[in-house]
Amino acid sequence: MMKDMTEGSPLKIILWFSLPLLIGNIFQQIYSLSDIIIVGNYLGVHSLAAVGAMTPVFLVMVFTITGFANGLCIITAQRFGAKDERGVRKSFAVGLILSFLFSFICSFSLLHEMPSILVEMQVPQEILLESEQFMRFLAYALLATVFYNYLSGVMRALGDSKTPLYFLIFSCVLNIILNLYFITVLNMGVAGSGLGTGVAQSFSVFLCIIYMLWKFPILKLKKEDFKWNGSFVMQHLKIAFPMAIQFSILGLGVLIIQRSCNSFGPETIAAFTAALRIEQLGTLPMVSFGLAMTTFAAQNYGAKLIRRIRQGVLQCSLMSLIYSIIAAVVVYSLGSSLVSVFLSDPEPEVVQMAQTYLKITTLFYCFLGQIFIFRQTLQGMGRALLPLLAGIVELVMRAFAAIFLAAGLGYIGICYASPIAWIGAALVVSIGYFVVIRRYKITLFQK
Repeated sequence: MMKDMTEGSPLKIILWFSLPLLIGNIFQQIYSLSDIIIVGNYLGVHSLAAVGAMTPVFLVMVFTITGFANGLCIITAQRFGAKDERGVRKSFAVGLILSFLFSFICSFSLLHEMPSILVEMQVPQEILLESEQFMRFLAYALLATVFYNYLSGVMRALGDSKTPLYFLIFSCVLNIILNLYFITVLNMGVAGSGLGTGVAQSFSVFLCIIYMLWKFPILKLKKEDFKWNGSFVMQHLKIAFPMAIQFSILGLGVLIIQRSCNSFGPETIAAFTAALRIEQLGTLPMVSFGLAMTTFAAQNYGAKLIRRIRQGVLQCSLMSLIYSIIAAVVVYSLGSSLVSVFLSDPEPEVVQMAQTYLKITTLFYCFLGQIFIFRQTLQGMGRALLPLLAGIVELVMRAFAAIFLAAGLGYIGICYASPIAWIGAALVVSIGYFVVIRRYKITLFQK
């Protein structure tokens, strides 16, 4: 069901819109966590390390895809907020074409550069073959990944955050079933995990297409909607490309840290993989608030309701701050217990390293939460360069910590990489937001 976010209480709208996103993000994590849990419990630490060693590479591609798809959908949301149905259809048509081209480029690039990537990531020789098998199956699944992210993004742009959740839940359950079948019955090893993920994602794309043709008459395309309009295409690309780069930078930051971890051996890789997954689960509500702000800001920007955007940012920022404190306390307290979920018989050293990472990073969750709010708001307003700048700052700081601090402090240096990067990025996007919003000369409580 489509939802107009230009009317009603901003806090109430953002909160209710973000709840399905939160549940969806939880299931998205379960989607990938099931791979880790099944591999770790049925195939052992080395297989878990094989998956963990290359997962950041795939995450770079997924982050890039997500950024590109979300960028395309911002124009759609703005046109919907402006009550421009023809503009919505034309934006959808442009997005479909660009998504297909982008998915082909991503898949081909990953497959072509696979040998070089394995060498550059310093994957230990004993897990090299398993890592390559896992990644090749995921590379073929990128087409489905691109289209799921784009189609679900379009539904969210039109105010529907519930339907993508339903399809994701179905796909998540299917993914678990297929992974268990491919790994435990067909004995495919880590390759079975990659294949299961690809098949499940393809099903979610199919469901999105069927539902959108049935329930969204505004998206029923006509021949003229595909008519080439260079300036309109560039409007999409001017947002989509910077967002793709910015999201890829986030993935590259994780990849740099993972590369440092890989040099410490399988146990450190397993510990970092488990800790990172726990962190991702703990910060999901903050991610959901940010995603909700993208659609909220885009629709209201299209309707020229700047004061309403300011109100939404203030209320959502306070809500995110409160949650970040709660999440830090919970993850800090239960981190060691959660590690055992990923391994059937974790070694004390692995648990200790994972817990060390969590105890350091939880203290800086408040900065991460504000990044999501300000960055996504700027993107929803079509301001893609400031978030890109913040991403570059984040990458530089993360790389500095991962390379130089890791060299001097070892694993502890790696643990401080993310907090340092969060502080830098939070300063850039928060200052950037206030500079941009003041240019409109509309006060927060102006009538």
